[in-house]
Amino acid sequence: MDYVNAFWVGGAICALVQVLLEKTKLLPGRVMVLLVVTGAFVSFFGWYEPFMEYAGAGASVPLLGYGNILMKGVKEAVDQNGFIGLFQGGFKTGAVGCAAALIFGYLASLFFQPKPKK
Repeated sequence: MDYVNAFWVGGAICALVQVLLEKTKLLPGRVMVLLVVTGAFVSFFGWYEPFMEYAGAGASVPLLGYGNILMKGVKEAVDQNGFIGLFQGGFKTGAVGCAAALIFGYLASLFFQPKPKK
């Protein structure tokens, strides 16, 4: 049942994003930022953990999950370091995901030789 919940929740998130992209004039970058901010907002109120327990990877893999990770890191860093933790927490918890995206993107560009659009 975990796979089914992950599939339909992740699919619902993607479908809602697709509707946003097609029915509004929002650009893809702004929709991505909206997803991260929404994930951080939901995490701030403590609603993301129960949602993630139910949906599993369907909730943790999309950009909503990245917002949750950033907010979780900020909460921990503020508890440990005070005000300066606002600036440290997101970088510490989000660094692995960003580094992996950069490294795998670079490796993919070596193998597939991307070309600019004409």
